[in-house]
Amino acid sequence: MSKLLACAAIAVSVLASSTAFAAEKIITLAVKNMYCADCPFIVRKSLEAVPGVTKAVVSYMDKTAVVTYDDTRADVAALTRATTEAGYPSAPRS
Repeated sequence: MSKLLACAAIAVSVLASSTAFAAEKIITLAVKNMYCADCPFIVRKSLEAVPGVTKAVVSYMDKTAVVTYDDTRADVAALTRATTEAGYPSAPRS
């Protein structure tokens, strides 16, 4: 019985430690090809479809997308791929 409890304790600590290292990140992407009022909606929806994205705010005027995401579930490559596949190539804003 003690071996079972020890295994359960180890499993719980491993699972807890992986979420402990999760970090919410915010990145600003420069987005190309936004020429109309509907474009930000499409860009936002494409970003929100990426697992791990918690928020996306897209500015038509600034041609940017500010994305909040969980870095254990998403990365910059996934974000830029999502916008590019929707017809709006993007890259981290420098």
